[in-house]
Amino acid sequence: MKKLIEKAAILMEALPYIQEFRDSVVVVKFGGSIMESGEKIRGVLRDIVFMECAGMRPVVVHGGGKAISARLKAAGVETRFVQGLRYTGGEAVKVVDDVLHQEVNANLVAIMQEYEGKPCALSGKSILRADPMTVVDPESGEPLDLGFVGKVVNVDTEQIHWVLNRREVPVITPMGRDMNNRIYNINADMAACRIAAELQAKKLVFLSDVPGILRKADAPDSLMSTIRMEQVEGLIADGVIHGGMVPKIRSAAEALLAGTGKVHMIDGRVQHSLLLEIFTVEGIGTQIVH
Repeated sequence: MKKLIEKAAILMEALPYIQEFRDSVVVVKFGGSIMESGEKIRGVLRDIVFMECAGMRPVVVHGGGKAISARLKAAGVETRFVQGLRYTGGEAVKVVDDVLHQEVNANLVAIMQEYEGKPCALSGKSILRADPMTVVDPESGEPLDLGFVGKVVNVDTEQIHWVLNRREVPVITPMGRDMNNRIYNINADMAACRIAAELQAKKLVFLSDVPGILRKADAPDSLMSTIRMEQVEGLIADGVIHGGMVPKIRSAAEALLAGTGKVHMIDGRVQHSLLLEIFTVEGIGTQIVH
């Protein structure tokens, strides 16, 4: 009886959060080493099915870096990164397209269906309008070639809402097209930020293989539980936010400015981390707020 009462108490702790976030859009982006573990993928997707059953409107944006790298290697196509972004040539973009749609997205949808969720595969090529993305060499100031790497300039929110209004969960690939119908590979973090902004999401959650933002990289107990937007550039200048985290956090700040409620950075390796962040008082990870 005691264990049953404890279970009921846990449900009651979640009740105010279920009420608060009922019918709210929550964009969930996951990637990193989580995508390499079938068990962790299943755990995250089961949590997302729970969110949908609890009345929330989750939207999934996924990466596929390791699977893409493996396929490119098998095809004899060199993998290289420019300022944290995968250089994507003409041959590589075809591989990225195939892996994300036929392998990664299809697998996520199938797992959610196993848990009796209601996923809907949604290609970024049909909802994300993209322009070529450019970056500049910090030393020479010259533009660097990224190949077919794009940045999102418009999101067809009508299609996403059409899926959500059917009480289904959009599972979105981070690819887009330009006005000439050329296909682009889009950084999944940046895609998730733009989608969250356009949907005016209540929350944008990044599930990755780090516990959040650490003040000291090698000290897990230096986790920063809350960061305000005005602190971001200072933390970048101090090197607290560095490497591939910089464009992610800057894109997250833009999403907040555009109307996203909160951004959360949590460790997807922790069992039920998504539910712990949303449905408990303490939460885990780092939240970025206005």
